[in-house]
Amino acid sequence: MGIYGMLAVIASGLMAGLFFAFSVAVMPGLADLPPENARGAMRRINVRIQNPVFLLVFLGNVVLCLGEIIFDGRYVGGLLYIVGCFLLTMFVNVPMNNRLERTDDAYWPEYLRRWTLWNHVRTVACLGSMIILPLGF
Repeated sequence: MGIYGMLAVIASGLMAGLFFAFSVAVMPGLADLPPENARGAMRRINVRIQNPVFLLVFLGNVVLCLGEIIFDGRYVGGLLYIVGCFLLTMFVNVPMNNRLERTDDAYWPEYLRRWTLWNHVRTVACLGSMIILPLGF
């Protein structure tokens, strides 16, 4: 495994850790707040997460994993990240975040449940990518 593969492993691990922290600390902490406070806090988090460091790791790893798939045949590890992290984020979690922006506090309980469930899936996918990429699959 070359340097780009190792960077993909590290980036997958960083994303797994971020999603894990949300699953076990951030979302349960927000669940303890009144819906108006929790919704407001999550809306701020959704704005602040879009920063250069996060985007470099999140998007950069798509490129790295594509390279691992194309050049090294590491299909399983690469696709776990691309499908289970990137595409899931773009087609499930981001639309929920956008709806959270447009709706009132009544949406919060449904958002909290669904968003957290899909975040667990992203956590497992990134962890799987981190483990499977170095194995060559």
